[in-house]
Amino acid sequence: MSDGDGRSTAEEPWPVRVVSQKVGAWIARLGWVWVDGQVAQISRRPGASTVFLTLRDPSADLSLTVTTNRDVLDAGAPELREGARVVLHAKPEFYAARGTLSLRADEIRQVGLGELLARLEKLKKLLAAEGLFDRARKRRPPFLPGRVGLITGRASAAERDVLTNARRRWPAVDFRTVNVAVQGAGAVPQIVDALKVLDADPSVDVIVIARGGGSIEDLLPFSDEALCRAVFACRTPVVSAIGHESDAPLLDYVADVRASTPTDAAKRVVPDLAEEVRLIRQARHRLERSVRNLVDRESHRLDLLRSRPVLARPQVMIEQRAADLAALRGRTGRCLDHRLGTAEGDLRHTLARLRALSPAATLDRGYAIVQRTDGHVVRDPAEVSPGDPLRLRLAAGELAATVDG
Repeated sequence: MSDGDGRSTAEEPWPVRVVSQKVGAWIARLGWVWVDGQVAQISRRPGASTVFLTLRDPSADLSLTVTTNRDVLDAGAPELREGARVVLHAKPEFYAARGTLSLRADEIRQVGLGELLARLEKLKKLLAAEGLFDRARKRRPPFLPGRVGLITGRASAAERDVLTNARRRWPAVDFRTVNVAVQGAGAVPQIVDALKVLDADPSVDVIVIARGGGSIEDLLPFSDEALCRAVFACRTPVVSAIGHESDAPLLDYVADVRASTPTDAAKRVVPDLAEEVRLIRQARHRLERSVRNLVDRESHRLDLLRSRPVLARPQVMIEQRAADLAALRGRTGRCLDHRLGTAEGDLRHTLARLRALSPAATLDRGYAIVQRTDGHVVRDPAEVSPGDPLRLRLAAGELAATVDG
C-alpha cells in the first residue's frame, strides 16, 4: 500500500488520512489572510473561551465557520451582532477528523457606518466609471405592461403597497411575485436568483424590486455590487423602489426607473384607469369640437358661395350672354344690309356706265361696225381694198357688203 509519497493509482490508492493530510497541507499554504464578510450567526457558549461565527459572503450563498477567542472578539468587536459586517485576520484550517474547513481568527474588526459609507462611495465611483449609471442605456417601461414582476419580502408592507395601489389604478394588472429576504446575509443571492427568473419570463414586461425603509445597514443588500451588475445585465426594464425618498442605495442608480417609495413604483408601472378615461373623454370632446368648428366654417363658406349672384341666379349670366349675342347679331345684320345696299348702288352705277359705253348702245343709235371677214374692225379705208368682202354689224343684225372702187 502507498505511504502517500507517490501518485495514487487504482492499484495503490491513498488512504483517507493521507488525503486529509495533503488537503490540510495545501490549505495551510494560504497562510494568514484578511477576510471581509457578514456575520450570519454568533455562538457564545457560557464559560467557554472559544466563540464560533458563521461568516457569509454578502453577494453569494457561501459561508465559512470562524473560531476565535472570546478575548479577541471582546477586544475588536465587543457588541458584535448578527448581520454586521466585519473584517477579520484569520488562517484557514482543515480539520481532518471532521473533514471541514474553518478560519481561525486572531483579530476581528467590526466595520463601522463611516467605513461602510466609504466603501459604498468607492463602489459607486467604480460602477459609474464602467457606465452602469449611464442614462443613455436606461429603458422606458411599457405604458401598459402585460405582466409585472415583483421582487419583495413575503407579506411585507412594500408588497401590499405595490399590489394595492397598482390594482387601484389598473384593476386588470397581472403580477408575478417572487418573495425573497430583503435584508441579512441571504438577501443578495435570493434577489439575484429572483431577478434571473423574472428576466427569463417572456410574459414579464417590467420588474419591480421593492422594500420598505430601514437603516443603512438594512439596505446594504441593495447596494451590493453583484446585485447592481445583475440589474444592469437584465433585458427587462427594472424599477427600484427601496426605502423612502431619502434612501438612495446603488440599485437606484443602476435601475432603469427609480421610484421614491413602493407606492410610487405602483404609479410608475401602470397607468391610472380613471385618469386615462378622463383624458380620452377630453380628447373626444376636443375632437368633436374641432369637427363641429370645421363643419361650421365650411358651411359658412358654402353659404357665402351660394349667396353670390352667379350661383343665386345662374340664369342671369345666360340671359346677359343671350342679350349680348342678340345685339351682335343685330349689328351684324345691319352691317351686312348696309354693305349689300352700298354694293348694289355701286353695281348699278357701274352697270349704267357700262351700258353707256357699250358698242350695242352705239349701234342702237344707228351706227354700224365694219369688219373684215377675219373679224378685224375697219377703222380706216386704207385697211381694205376694192372687192374685199365686209361684214356690217347693225343693232338688229348683220349685212354682207363688198368694197366698191
